[in-house]
Amino acid sequence: MTLIQELMNQASVGGLLNAQAIKRFSPAEIRETIQSLVATEQINLANALGDAGMALYPHSEDMLAICSLLAMMNQDWPVAVELMEELVDLQGETTPPFTYVMYVRALRCNLDPVRALEVARQGLAVYPDQLELLAEKLSLDDFSDAMQSTTQARH
Repeated sequence: MTLIQELMNQASVGGLLNAQAIKRFSPAEIRETIQSLVATEQINLANALGDAGMALYPHSEDMLAICSLLAMMNQDWPVAVELMEELVDLQGETTPPFTYVMYVRALRCNLDPVRALEVARQGLAVYPDQLELLAEKLSLDDFSDAMQSTTQARH
């Protein structure tokens, strides 16, 4: 039985997510199920499964990645930043460009442009030709320049 079938069975009898039933599935299977739930707009169930998956596998790349994206969908920027930071720490030198881009965006939305620029530069040090990271950096550079001009004009 797939995880999605298990979830539907539990939901049909009014049951809550059963940790024991979910524990039978790998973090990758849970991530894939969450992706399917989001694709079919079952966001509440996706969030509940994400919470259960994080409780079972708190240091899994799959869980950190999908739950950070869920947090971004839910506009829960502090949680998104926290999960992305842990994901980048866990992935280390193997952090893919997409993770850097999402981390920068989460930081921007969490109103931390200084840290976002720092992460964009960090990602570009590894992936100098990554266009989305470059665009984020240029945008953040423009923002930083504008902020400095405004600050200088006040003094």
